[in-house]
Amino acid sequence: MRRRDLCTALAISAGLPLVRVAAEARIYRVGVLETVSTTSVATSREALRRGLQEQGYLEEQNLVFEYRSADGHVGRLPGGVNELLGWGADVLVTAGTQASRAAATATAVIPIVLVGVSNPASIINHAGSSRGNITGLSLTSHQLIVDRLQLLKELSPSLRRIAIVVRDDGNLADAVTDIISSARQLGFATVMYEITTGKTIELTFSHLLNEHCEAVYVASGPLGPAKRAEILALAAEARLPAVYSYREFAVGGGLMSLAADEVDLFRRAAGLVDRILKGQRPVDIPIEEPSKFGLVVNLKAARELGVPLPPALIARADEVIDD
Repeated sequence: MRRRDLCTALAISAGLPLVRVAAEARIYRVGVLETVSTTSVATSREALRRGLQEQGYLEEQNLVFEYRSADGHVGRLPGGVNELLGWGADVLVTAGTQASRAAATATAVIPIVLVGVSNPASIINHAGSSRGNITGLSLTSHQLIVDRLQLLKELSPSLRRIAIVVRDDGNLADAVTDIISSARQLGFATVMYEITTGKTIELTFSHLLNEHCEAVYVASGPLGPAKRAEILALAAEARLPAVYSYREFAVGGGLMSLAADEVDLFRRAAGLVDRILKGQRPVDIPIEEPSKFGLVVNLKAARELGVPLPPALIARADEVIDD
C-alpha cells in the first residue's frame, strides 16, 4: 500500500477528519526596467498592474512586481537588469529603447516585453536576430508618421519644405526613412538633421533657416529636459511651426504633438505578459503597433509664433494647453 493511502486508511480508522492540502498557487515574478518615463512612472506602473489584474493576477496572491529605474542614467541599466534576473523574474517588462536594449543584451532566455520602443526590430537585431525571447509594443507606426505630417499640411496647406530633426542612435533609422518617404508622397521636400550635442542643435536651427525650411518635424525622443528646452526655444526663436513625437514637447511649450498613448501601451503589455505566463513563446507573439494616440495643441505657443490653429484641429485635440 502506498504511504498516502496508508495514512488515509489510518485516519479513517481513527475517526480523524480528512484534510485536503491545496497545492500552493504559483506566484509569478514580473520585473520592470525603466530608463526614464515619458509620461509618469507611477501612471505607467499602475496601467501595467491594472492590466494584469484584469487578466486575473493579484499582487501578493499570484503575482509580485520588482522595479528598477536608471533615473535617466543609462549606465545604471545593466546593473538593474542583472538585479531583476537575480531576483528570479519570470518576465521582464522594459520601458524605452535603452532599457530594452540592456535587457536584450543581458538575457536570451527570460522573456522580454518591450514597451515604448520606436523600432523593436533594432533591439532584436542588436541582441542577435535569432533571439526568440522578445516581443512587445512599438511606439510608432507608418500611420502615426503620416498623421503628424498631415497636421503640418493642415496647418499650412501651402507648405513645401520641412526639416526633420532626429537624434538617431540606430533605433530610428527605419522611422526616418518612413518619414522622408511619406513626406515626399505628400509633396514635401525634406532636409534631415541629426542632433547629438547642444551645439549641433543650435547649428541645426541656424542651418534649416538658411535652407528655407517652413516647418519642423521633431522625430527624436524626449532627449532630457535641457536639450528639449533648447529645441523648443530655438523653434520659437525661428518662428517655425513644429510637430513633435512626444507629448512632453507640447506640454513644455511646443506647438503640437501627436504621440502614442503610453499608458495604453502598458495596459496592453499586460496582455502579452499574460500570454507568456500561460506558456506562449515570445517569438510566436507579433510585435504590436500603437492603436491609441493623443493630440496635444498649445494655444499659447501658437499665439507667440503667430500661427493660427484651425478650429477643426483644436476640436480634435485630446489636450489643449493655454497657459
